[in-house]
Amino acid sequence: MPRTKTPPHLTPHRHRPSAALGLMAAALIPSFAHANPEAQTPPWLAPHESLLVDLKDDASDEDAKEISAIARVSLHLNSIHAADEQFFVGDVEPSELDATIARLRQDPRVENVEPNYVYEALGVPNDPMFDKQWSMKMVGAPAAWARADGRGVIVAVIDTGVAYENYKKFRRVEDLAGTRFVKGYDFVHDTEHANDDHGHGTHVAGTIAQTTNNGVGVAGLAYGATIMPLKVLSKRGAGTAADIADAIRYAADEGAQVINLSLGGGMRSFIMEAAVAYARKKNVVVVCAAGNNARARVEFPAAYKGAFAVSSVGPDRKLAFYSSYGKQLSIAAPGGDKQSGGESGAILQNTILPSEVGATDRYLYFQGTSMATPHVAAAAALVISQGVTSADKVEQILKDTAVDAGPADWDERYGFGILNVDRATEVASSAVGGTSNGALALALLLGVLGIRRLPSRALRGWGITATIVGAIATSCGFFFLRPLMPIDRSDGVLASLATMPLPSWDFVLLGPTYATTALWASAIPAALLIIGLLRVRALRGLVLGAAIGWAAYLFMAAVEGTQDVRLIPGSAGFLDRAWLIGNAAILVGLARLFVRASFAIREKGSLHGTEP
Repeated sequence: MPRTKTPPHLTPHRHRPSAALGLMAAALIPSFAHANPEAQTPPWLAPHESLLVDLKDDASDEDAKEISAIARVSLHLNSIHAADEQFFVGDVEPSELDATIARLRQDPRVENVEPNYVYEALGVPNDPMFDKQWSMKMVGAPAAWARADGRGVIVAVIDTGVAYENYKKFRRVEDLAGTRFVKGYDFVHDTEHANDDHGHGTHVAGTIAQTTNNGVGVAGLAYGATIMPLKVLSKRGAGTAADIADAIRYAADEGAQVINLSLGGGMRSFIMEAAVAYARKKNVVVVCAAGNNARARVEFPAAYKGAFAVSSVGPDRKLAFYSSYGKQLSIAAPGGDKQSGGESGAILQNTILPSEVGATDRYLYFQGTSMATPHVAAAAALVISQGVTSADKVEQILKDTAVDAGPADWDERYGFGILNVDRATEVASSAVGGTSNGALALALLLGVLGIRRLPSRALRGWGITATIVGAIATSCGFFFLRPLMPIDRSDGVLASLATMPLPSWDFVLLGPTYATTALWASAIPAALLIIGLLRVRALRGLVLGAAIGWAAYLFMAAVEGTQDVRLIPGSAGFLDRAWLIGNAAILVGLARLFVRASFAIREKGSLHGTEP
């Protein structure tokens, strides 16, 4: 397919259809499930016309031209987003591929070079067809929805695109009408309109965030989440390593907290592997389909370090007949099995058919690890929306709460077990709540210890009640008021603010994407309170309690390790914890200084008859 690139000195390239990798679209699984794998050459071993070159980041345009001349290949940027990472692609004769790669590997300006491998798609609300969504009940969705809906979390769907907008011939499917979207990108055609011309990506996006409780169609597992549509697979369901790697980095840079990759193939791409590592380093949960080859070999990108690999089970909770499995597997989830459950044993969502793009949409049953993967991506979104912002912690919660389906603990068919979002959201709630409850206890302890070491006269007139109220407001929030709140949970911003600790308000107001910055998760906000209200006698007790409670919250967040502090390197690691503990210590010191300064002001005022 011809592709026109933006930079004027770069030239287009073509994809060779015969180079498609061996994981077929999920909807087509029955047509090949019983084929003899020895009867044909694996398609990913077919000759390639496209080369993927990753130049070092400091390479110039002149370097790119020189390398292109040396290799005798016309190289061009893979997309307008590839300039920073220096992703180039170029056409090459199949017979020259190995020699060209060998030449380029000798050039010190080349970081990596490989064939541009092609990958393929793997194939109780009032929504009237919810009763046909057995997968939602299997994972415990109705109970989980009482705790979370994924609101504020961005999930990137890297696939065939999504039927999410009315643009030219494309139409938004009816049961995504209320779903939130952020700007995406079409890496196949290099446009900002990542519309689906296949159906696979729309089905996947529906499992994650189908509009729910709207009296139409079906439900989505994290229906409050926001979808970032990224098209890397063509209308045939095939796409290149260059586009996929490009999209992974784009998603990580543009604020996605979860990436869904319901695609795969048999050949390892080191450039795509680096992209997964890049996203993981940026605290993104990267959920990948294990593959549909019915063998003990997890496909790529699911087999990469940092990927969260998913196998598929049917309605009987047994491994689906087509599902790949192996040592890199993390978890299993419902992906459907028509052999054991008939047509309705697959996964039902709202999508399109390639032949009906823009004309109509349908509710179709698909099966595959492609369908299992978005259940896990949605589960990650639910956990993140509860305040667990560390990708490591999110993955650990999903693994710890999965239900064993094979041998105890981990096994190569089901990983740590079958996904259970009821248990996952319960544990996430306890983890965040544990931080708050522990913070309250610590705040009270700090208060008692601090009071004991201060002169009794220094505390006169502060108001113990006001101090306790301040400590509760910042350490744990007025959580005990939740049962009294009349506002519906999904829209209750005011209720959330009233019942959550003040240090977590940014999570409610800004969403997980922008919450927990180093400036907010620090001593600065409480210090500003102290400075601003130092001379306001009526509020001194409240301010003192707030400072102690804030310090306790920061300390407990470090102990629990549930939060990743933005702008601090690493993912909820040592530096994050050091930052939180250090700022907690600073606040304790400031609280003591606040009491002493207030006492000094009061004493001075008493001497002059103007006690403030």
